[in-house]
Amino acid sequence: MSYFIDASDRKPMEVVPGARTRTFWGEQMLLSLIEVDANSEVPRHTHPHEQAGIIVEGELEMGIDGEVKLLKPGDMYIIPGNVEHYAKAYEVKALALDIFSPVREEFKY
Repeated sequence: MSYFIDASDRKPMEVVPGARTRTFWGEQMLLSLIEVDANSEVPRHTHPHEQAGIIVEGELEMGIDGEVKLLKPGDMYIIPGNVEHYAKAYEVKALALDIFSPVREEFKY
């Protein structure tokens, strides 16, 4: 068993049109490297999982429970389970690393 992963070896999975993820998981958490194309949006949604993340590249407008902020590289967020949220990229593609706990089974592929 190898403990190291080359993310570029993982084929992306479309989450919604204009957004793709590459996921990696253990027993208690799942990492999601998500790309949101310029002028694309991950619409408002909820899920029971806690979600935390950091912007790696680009910018994302995020709305969490009615609070909206434009996030840039290094900015982080924490979303409790069952709280409505969305993410929207404007003129440049964004890359974020999301962490989910527990593991989102629908993201295991």
